[in-house]
Amino acid sequence: MEPGAEIAQLVDEMEQLLEEAKSPLTGGAGRKIIEVNDFYEILDEMRSVFPDEFQTARRIIKEEQETLDRAQQQANSIIADAQQQAMILAGDQEVVRLAQQQADAIRDQADQYERDTRYNAEEYADTVLAHLEENLKSLTNTVTRVRQTLDENSGPRNTTNNVPW
Repeated sequence: MEPGAEIAQLVDEMEQLLEEAKSPLTGGAGRKIIEVNDFYEILDEMRSVFPDEFQTARRIIKEEQETLDRAQQQANSIIADAQQQAMILAGDQEVVRLAQQQADAIRDQADQYERDTRYNAEEYADTVLAHLEENLKSLTNTVTRVRQTLDENSGPRNTTNNVPW
């Protein structure tokens, strides 16, 4: 039986007792005659049922409170887990951010090293080529002077001689 149903039934019985009661013959507006024993019987039943009803109500309230406490504990646990996960994710994101910064710095250093190396290689190649050009000019000048000296020191050339060149 539902909590309070027995009490409600006893109240209904009291109401029916009053409705079925007869009005007195004199001065009766709003007055009724009931069997006192019937009324007391219903009251005694109500008194005996009240402790059971109160106990049931207390048990239900206690169970509801325990359910609410468990739900609150679960909610707190879920919130704590979510906060921990958020901290882990935030930490992971910080690690990723720092790693990205390091990668960017390394890439920038590599780019700068490549630019410096290319510049130095081009400078070195230019210096070597300039030195080679100077040597070739000097060698060309020497060859030219030697040919001129040969031409000056030799007589007319004999074109009929078969010189193997």
